[in-house]
Amino acid sequence: MLTSPYANGSPVWVDLGTPDIDGATTFYRGLFGWEFHSAGPDTGGYGMFRLGDRTAAGGTPMTAEQGPPSWSLYFRTSDADDTAKSVQENGGSVVVGPMDVMDLGRMAVLTDPGGAAFSVWQPGTNQGLDVVDEPGSLCWAELYTADEPAAYAFYQAVFGWESSGMPLPDGSGTYRMVHPAGQSPDAMFGGFVTLDSDPSESGGAPHWQLYFAVTECDATVTAGRALGATVRVEPTDIEGVGRFAKLADPAGARFAVLQGVDRDG
Repeated sequence: MLTSPYANGSPVWVDLGTPDIDGATTFYRGLFGWEFHSAGPDTGGYGMFRLGDRTAAGGTPMTAEQGPPSWSLYFRTSDADDTAKSVQENGGSVVVGPMDVMDLGRMAVLTDPGGAAFSVWQPGTNQGLDVVDEPGSLCWAELYTADEPAAYAFYQAVFGWESSGMPLPDGSGTYRMVHPAGQSPDAMFGGFVTLDSDPSESGGAPHWQLYFAVTECDATVTAGRALGATVRVEPTDIEGVGRFAKLADPAGARFAVLQGVDRDG
């Protein structure tokens, strides 16, 4: 599970790029209870989606020329420059080179060899998200990739990730779950999926998909529809994990929601 303080190589930040930040605020307020707070006049419209007084995500206006509406995932690093160099040495690409974000931290936008985009964050005054693994916050990340073994080899080389496996419910193989180097599998934060194994993603481009925790998956999907979401995958049970669904917000940014199993039940 995601934990803070964040270890190097673990998800530390997520943000939404959208052409309609006001519409996104209305949508995610209705879905997760978030409120948008501007980061200030010198940040190009960037701001924080807060769950109460805790930051659950970031958000920024973006034009069509900058790319389609989407969610972005950031991994923690102690040295953004070294990580960007390692990405290139291991077959990935640097989209936006390391740069300072005021005194908040240092970041870079990267892609893995398969083309899946991700970013890194070297903390300054901003250490990362204030809330994870609670309803309305990030709880899991999943890489959809054409070549799962090659993708894992890349991220292991760059971040030192370690992995554990869980048999797939249909008996077709093993689901690889990853956690930061030197930590136990209890610190797992994401998994790897081959694109062609998932009908909802087959034929698509490699990407990282974010999961947000919810208390009632079906009720969240119903609320999402009423707010203008597209339901990409209807609520579905995964034995021993919980109930999930895949959505796209009204602007088209894709994400998923997960109602975890009651471990105490």
